[in-house]
Amino acid sequence: MTQLPITNSPITKKPRVVVAMSGGVDSSVAAALLVEQGYDVIGMMMRLWSEPGKEMFNRCCTPDQMADARHIAGKLGIPFYVVDVKDHFRQTIVQFFMDEHGRGRTPNPCIECNREIRFSYLYNRALSLDADFLATGHYAQVIEGENGFELHQGVDTHKDQSYVLHMLTQEHLSHVKFPVGGYTKAEVRALAEKYDLITAK
Repeated sequence: MTQLPITNSPITKKPRVVVAMSGGVDSSVAAALLVEQGYDVIGMMMRLWSEPGKEMFNRCCTPDQMADARHIAGKLGIPFYVVDVKDHFRQTIVQFFMDEHGRGRTPNPCIECNREIRFSYLYNRALSLDADFLATGHYAQVIEGENGFELHQGVDTHKDQSYVLHMLTQEHLSHVKFPVGGYTKAEVRALAEKYDLITAK
């Protein structure tokens, strides 16, 4: 009887990506694209601070959006986690916003949120889950050039969000993905229809 050769080749591990899911169409399509591309995808949503009694007016992470994100994750067959960052968000973003107004300045809270929440707190949480990348639904692109990683505008210049990501370092850029950055908003809507996602409309 012929004996098969014994091989010690390691099992190839799929790269793991944590997708910041907001319950909107962009992050939903980002997750779907990464699943289709063969990544080991984990969905994660942040529970942010809202003024007590006025949660319904919060445009980020409402109960409906959380339910949509959970539904999308279930449809895609990926794990889904909610991370409570209410206190950290209140201290670093809301207080910053109020302090800057008090000084007569008009801040951009989205830039600070990306700096202090998405690409610090959530980024570190993703890496702690042994993820290789953090992905978001931003309309931007990362291109590896001769001198390192470069942040570029999204294909859809009307939706480009690269300006709120200017603080990303080389370390960040080597570990982030923006799957919808190469599409227009109309194309993202069409992809959501293709994947039969409830966020398509």
